[in-house]
Amino acid sequence: MLEETSGDIVIRLDRHGFIVHASASIAELGSDLTAALLPPHITDLAARDHAAFLGEHVTRGLQGCTQIGWIEFPVALCTDRGTAYEAHFPRWYALTLKPMCDAGGTPDGAMCLMRSVQQLRSLEGELHARAVTDPLTGLANRTAFCASLRRHLARGGGQMVAVFAVDNMRALLLRYGQRTADEVLWGFAKFLETMALPGHELAQLDGERFAVLLPDMTARAAREWVEDVIETFAGLAAPASAKAPHLTASAGLARTECTVDWTLREAELGLVLARAGGGRQVAAAGHRRAA
Repeated sequence: MLEETSGDIVIRLDRHGFIVHASASIAELGSDLTAALLPPHITDLAARDHAAFLGEHVTRGLQGCTQIGWIEFPVALCTDRGTAYEAHFPRWYALTLKPMCDAGGTPDGAMCLMRSVQQLRSLEGELHARAVTDPLTGLANRTAFCASLRRHLARGGGQMVAVFAVDNMRALLLRYGQRTADEVLWGFAKFLETMALPGHELAQLDGERFAVLLPDMTARAAREWVEDVIETFAGLAAPASAKAPHLTASAGLARTECTVDWTLREAELGLVLARAGGGRQVAAAGHRRAA
């Protein structure tokens, strides 16, 4: 009955962890036990970087006579059945086993049950992606960006951060409506992605402001890149008629230091100064440390 359970794989192990029998559904992994000269070990089913983890789990189970819990691991790819997609997103299975003992109570192998958990893993990945992604632009959200800043601060910080915003978004929203405002924000996000250099990290901090982490850039190089972004956007967004809005952007610059809140506050204060100066420019609030 177990062997007929859809998607489940039943495996009989000897006392050393070698597979002596498996249900027909093991063919889903690309394994053909009938063609093997020597029985494969259970760890041969796991991806290389999880084989030792699986082996330790099975060894503990084979040493006792009580069932142990489930573990999850990606399966090894079969060279003639694995796909390019699976190379990046391998299939995950869960395994549990119940040791078998002889009449004297001596461990004599185990019965294993393998069950696909790929759908659950995919769902978890999708939920995580939604939790750290802005739904409108597809960029990382504030939570994800702050987590990245914490990692950089833990390694010493010093990277430059730019906070951008399209000028006069409130007036544009009141005049043209939310749909047009969303289209402008989406377009600016895609523009930033185009202008970003390798290694840059982009995020949407809220409904109006965008952040870019600029690692391996001096303050001067960061300012030059931000100025290029602002001027290029102004040129591309030039109105086709006198009635169309003239879109421009401003930015604030800061260095990653002290704390995440301090860093973002400095960059956002620079943005305020840039807008106060008329927009279409970049400003830095300066490196003032909290008392």
